Formats: sequence, structure tokens, C-alpha cells
Amino acid sequence: MTVPGSAVEKLTGTWAIDPVHSRSGFAVRHAMVATVRGSFRSFEGALRLDGSTPTASHATISIDTDSIDTGNADRDTHLRSPDFLDAGTHPTITFTSTGIRPGSGQDSYVATGGLTIHGTTRVVEVAVEFQGSAVDPSGHSRVGFAATSSLSRKDFGLTWNAPLEAGGVLIGDKVTIDADISAIRTF
Repeated sequence: MTVPGSAVEKLTGTWAIDPVHSRSGFAVRHAMVATVRGSFRSFEGALRLDGSTPTASHATISIDTDSIDTGNADRDTHLRSPDFLDAGTHPTITFTSTGIRPGSGQDSYVATGGLTIHGTTRVVEVAVEFQGSAVDPSGHSRVGFAATSSLSRKDFGLTWNAPLEAGGVLIGDKVTIDADISAIRTF
């Protein structure tokens, strides 16, 4: 982080993700012509930030698969089914960081960790950008981060698809993950 020294050290501590002011989303190609976007309405997580040594920081997040929302009830029901997330058997998606290193830009990092979807865990890299810190009108200390990653849904056993008459498939394999995180200091 390129925040002045004393400000960086003030970030050291434990922070709880504020789901009311955060978003966890995704995007995937549909019918090879458009992109469908969605989000998860229910998630939680914690950040353990080390302002002196940002690469010693740690993050965890847990997402309720039943809370998927693409703006279409029928599609959401299908995504909760055993064809996709199988929310009844796999109620959460989790990410636990195992390492953080500096990214290529100012205030950017790469978090490496285990992502578990549909009962399968894979190591993924998440690009993270520090968005800033502030004290809100209620007196809560907040930090913000934007995070992005992409993955192959097949790597997590999400293989359902349907062929298109003109060639290709209904749903793309690449899923782009994006999150905007606002977290409140808990100590």
C-alpha cells in the first residue's frame, strides 16, 4: 500500500466484511453472444490486515450458494440445482487466502488461496486493489477493496451444458468473479 506510514499501520487489525455495503458477483457467456451477470445476496468474511507488512495479511469469505441472484427466478432455481451449485449438498462457496504478494500497480496485490465450489477446492489467484480507508458517520473504521479473478467452471465439476444448433454451447466455461468489499474494524 502506498498510504503514508502511520496511516498504513492504522489498518492493522481484524475487519469484518459488511455485506450491506459489499457485493460478490460473477459473469459468464451465454449462448456465445451475451454475458449474464449475477451476484450472491448472502456472504460473510473477515480480513486480518497487517499494515506494516501487507503481504502477511489474510482473508476468508463464505458465500451462501442458495442466495444466487441473476435477476431470473427460473435460471436461479436451475443454478441452485445439482446441475450447477447443488445448494442442498454444497451450501457454501469458500475462499481462504494462503499468501499475498504485491501486484503490478499501485495499491494492488495478488491473493492466492483455496477456492471451494461444489465440494471441489482449487488454488486460485485473486487480483486485489486497495480502495481506501475512512471513518463513516457512525464512527466505524472502514476499508475497501476490489477483487477480480477468473476460473474454469469445469475445474470445479460444473460441467452441465447444452449444444447450440449453430454450433458451440449454451454456457461458457470461463467465469469472471468480481467483488467490492467494504469491511469494518472489529478490533
